[in-house]
Amino acid sequence: MNMLKSYQPYLLSLLRAVTGLVLFSYGTQKLLGFPASDAMPAAGSLPWIAGVLELILGFLVLIGLWTRVSAFVLSGLMAFAYFIAHAPQGFYPAQNGGVAAILFSFIFLYLAAAGSGPAGLDARRAQV
Repeated sequence: MNMLKSYQPYLLSLLRAVTGLVLFSYGTQKLLGFPASDAMPAAGSLPWIAGVLELILGFLVLIGLWTRVSAFVLSGLMAFAYFIAHAPQGFYPAQNGGVAAILFSFIFLYLAAAGSGPAGLDARRAQV
């Protein structure tokens, strides 16, 4: 397993990009209706605000720009989403539908500490 150690920085960048892309897609669904959804949240509602953050900050995480700040805010958003929407429906995440929110929260917390990795715009800006 030591041979994978040299790939760690690039796997961090891959984790960041994939996580950002998935969250970005939640934002596009909520705000832009793509992919198609049954209903779009009312402007100013909590789901709408979450969609704005998912769209904008998810894109920033995807491209690795201002990753630490964006990921920190998104970690809090996902924790908030879990405790507001999922926890009241039961204790166990597998039953209350909160598994994704928990995983997102902790992955974003890790990204806030670890940064974007070498394949992000933050790394490019640091070289200039």
